[in-house]
Amino acid sequence: MSESLNSVASKRVIFPEGKQKEFLLEIKTALKVSWSDFSSIIKISQRTLTDWKNEKRPISLLVLEKMCGLAKIKIPENIKTKEPFWWTVKAGKIAGRKVYKKYGIVGGNLENRKAKWREWYEKTGKESLPKNFHRKIFNTPNKNESLSELIGIILGDGGINKRQVTITLNKEDDKDYSRFVANLIEKVLKIKPSVYERKDAFVINIVVSSTNLVDFLISMGIKTGNKVKNQVDVPLWIKKDTGFKKCCLRGLMDTDGCIFNECHRINKKTYCYPRLSFVNHSKPLLLFAMETTKELGFSPKIRNNRSVNLEKREDIEKYFSTVGTSNKKHLDRFIKFGGIG
Repeated sequence: MSESLNSVASKRVIFPEGKQKEFLLEIKTALKVSWSDFSSIIKISQRTLTDWKNEKRPISLLVLEKMCGLAKIKIPENIKTKEPFWWTVKAGKIAGRKVYKKYGIVGGNLENRKAKWREWYEKTGKESLPKNFHRKIFNTPNKNESLSELIGIILGDGGINKRQVTITLNKEDDKDYSRFVANLIEKVLKIKPSVYERKDAFVINIVVSSTNLVDFLISMGIKTGNKVKNQVDVPLWIKKDTGFKKCCLRGLMDTDGCIFNECHRINKKTYCYPRLSFVNHSKPLLLFAMETTKELGFSPKIRNNRSVNLEKREDIEKYFSTVGTSNKKHLDRFIKFGGIG
């Protein structure tokens, strides 16, 4: 799941001065990876990681928990957490006091404005609302492999509220993949999504605004809100079909999966082994990944109760040849580590 925006903004962790950099170095040392591989494993850009090392920005609590789980270390005790965007509340109060001091109450009596709006709405307003105030036409998609992959993507890097589905990807590493996702949405749902590149973060948001789509996803058992708290799961109709399961697994792995080299130094020699890892905080999704990879003939390993790994080179090669990937960065990294070409 993307750190910068995961549909539900994560709390931020505040370290004592100088301790955030020490913490990141401890994690990197425990994982035995380069800074580049480190950023790929936790799914952030190298620039964000550099900002964290220089203590320009606080780390999100979700990512900190993920890092501690992967490195098998305890969450630091000398930290504090703050709500996301805590500084905007403080800044807003300061600005509000200045405006009130200079102008008094802006906009007149609030209750009178509400009463006038209700009067207008009952007389003419509700009959003349623009089209975007009404529900869009939604064609219920067929249950097929494309829908299964899209659901895997939504369960991996998506977020759902009452009226929108948002898929958040890294705008550097996932640039090509974001185009695939946007095209898949249009193909499956017959809706053209909105695509936004955020200037204040290294993410691309792919957004579908449709209450009917949200209702459709809920009808299949996919919950709105915090995916970790709700422990989201794959719909039953997907679990009943091997082809659907394979496609859903591909969507999950393309979003919440990563390829990295695990290195060990023995007798002054360094040995590195590629790993394909699916990391998620939802136990039902981990169980689905574990059972599906087993059913497809792989030998998965569960690590720290937070990841399902394929640790044999032949398993990873078989995964790319049978399950496949729609996110080319994973295959490119495997080739970089000496995998199939």
